[in-house]
Amino acid sequence: MAADPTRADKFSFGLWTVGWQARDPFGDATRPPLDPVESVHRLSDLGAYGVTFHDDDVIPFGSDDASRAEHIARFRKALDETGIVVPMVTTNLFTHPVFKDGGFTSNDRDVRRFALRKVMRNMELAAELGAETYVMWGGREGSEYDSAKDVQAALDRYRESVDFLAQYSIDRGFGLRFALEPKPNEPRGDILLPTVGHAIAFISSLEHADLVGLNPEVGHEQMAGLNYAHGIAQALWHGKLFHLDLNGQRGIKYDQDLVFGHGDLTNAFSLVDLIEHGAPGGGPSYTGPRHFDYKPSRTEDFDGVWASAAANMRMYLLLKERAQAFRADPEVQEALAASKVGELSQPTLGTGESYTDFLADRASYEDFDADAVAEKGFGFVRLNQLAVEHLLGARG
Repeated sequence: MAADPTRADKFSFGLWTVGWQARDPFGDATRPPLDPVESVHRLSDLGAYGVTFHDDDVIPFGSDDASRAEHIARFRKALDETGIVVPMVTTNLFTHPVFKDGGFTSNDRDVRRFALRKVMRNMELAAELGAETYVMWGGREGSEYDSAKDVQAALDRYRESVDFLAQYSIDRGFGLRFALEPKPNEPRGDILLPTVGHAIAFISSLEHADLVGLNPEVGHEQMAGLNYAHGIAQALWHGKLFHLDLNGQRGIKYDQDLVFGHGDLTNAFSLVDLIEHGAPGGGPSYTGPRHFDYKPSRTEDFDGVWASAAANMRMYLLLKERAQAFRADPEVQEALAASKVGELSQPTLGTGESYTDFLADRASYEDFDADAVAEKGFGFVRLNQLAVEHLLGARG
């Protein structure tokens, strides 16, 4: 059975997760506000190592300088008392009505300038608290009506903002890396940079592309019908997995933000296997926080909030335990070999092989018996069955 979570597991939570009051478009809040200081202490007691926040999670929007300093002092005191760290910070450019058409890409230039100043102010706090990553989720950067948004101009403004903020971090010595968080829709009808692929293409156009990566989220990929484990693998392949958000999602619908694993469990198993062990053929791995961006169900009271926070960590540790058994199983190793999974890491062309050499190799075409090779199966079903059996605890 999985061990209890410890700081070494690097589990972190957004203050907006446990602090969600459970208000939705069809109903009022079912829980009162939660003091961020209490959240820090309770998450520490549960075994988390880090908390993350939007500026407005700690400092209410519109606070004057004196109130802002007071809120920061209380929050910092809670961090000092618990030893909880702040690995990531972000900015809320979506709740206040002023951001109804976005922050960086609003049609209103004054709103864009206000959004930049809001982010810059919070970047200073992020650096003071030792954060290494600054996430940018453009939830309002989009449109409902195609005629209402010049998408190419919006991407120009998006790029202008990210380049400007990256240079600000460099000049101030903040040491921050920026992580774009893709999402296809909700709350906007269509959101700019909707997938991992869109975001990677956008990053390639940036002045400081080396400082900008990704923060993919389970639900954001799966609500578009995409494979989250594949997205994480590609982000790793590009060297752009700067952070990740874990939660649960059940199919193509609204963003559910369920407890991690309380959705597509087999994909969650593959994800944890990838994070903990790397790809079967080697390659880059992820060593950052295991960050949970979920919402405690609207049906829960505060006991349920903390039970659900604990459930995220327990689900991850259970899947980690199952993945370790899967990797160590000799029958799995034999099935991987039979399925030629490892052979994919072998380059298709030989070292130094030229066009002339390749064309002279009759075995690659003239003497290749396509019909005979086509008769052989890969055994993928057997391999997947072994994975599911390990996931269910039926083996090892």
